[in-house]
Amino acid sequence: MAPYRVFEEYNIKITDEIKSKYRDVITELGEDVEREGLVKTPERAAKAMQFLTSGYDIDPAEILRGAMFAEDYHDMVIIKDIELYSLCEHHMLPFFGKAHIAYIPNGHIVGLSKIPRIVDVFARRLQVQERLTHDILECIDKTLKPKGVAVVIEASHMCMMMRGVQKQNSATTTSGFRGQFQKVETRTEFMNLISSKLH
Repeated sequence: MAPYRVFEEYNIKITDEIKSKYRDVITELGEDVEREGLVKTPERAAKAMQFLTSGYDIDPAEILRGAMFAEDYHDMVIIKDIELYSLCEHHMLPFFGKAHIAYIPNGHIVGLSKIPRIVDVFARRLQVQERLTHDILECIDKTLKPKGVAVVIEASHMCMMMRGVQKQNSATTTSGFRGQFQKVETRTEFMNLISSKLH
């Protein structure tokens, strides 16, 4: 996925509409949108929100299909510690953490950078961690058609840390397994490998 997009790449009409709404929100909260520190905040926030939800416009399956290669490899492939940042759909506050993903090829492998890219695509939507885990799992399973796929996500949620129960040290783990990873021994090997420090 491309890095942060410059202003010219944003839809100006949509940016202006969102900016206007942010101005109203800031005003309703009791702030002065004409104050020096806030003058450009509505526009910055409008651009940031478009970036943070840019995953709606991208087909993650197409990312995988564009980098699939025939290869006679039948052992586990793991990409771990993939940073992820998303917005909780309940409060539109961030949650962030790491994804650990593995698959067992079934005639095809995929370019390693494509796995983190599809994590970004799904994370850049309004999400819940449970659905994010499922979306990534299903996309890899249906597109790559491996012998097995596993996804584990560990994340901290600002809606729990900054408001609500205000538990700053809490973390949430979700997981999903398909194919050979539903076997205890394969799943255990994966969990041991993502827990170890190999580098």
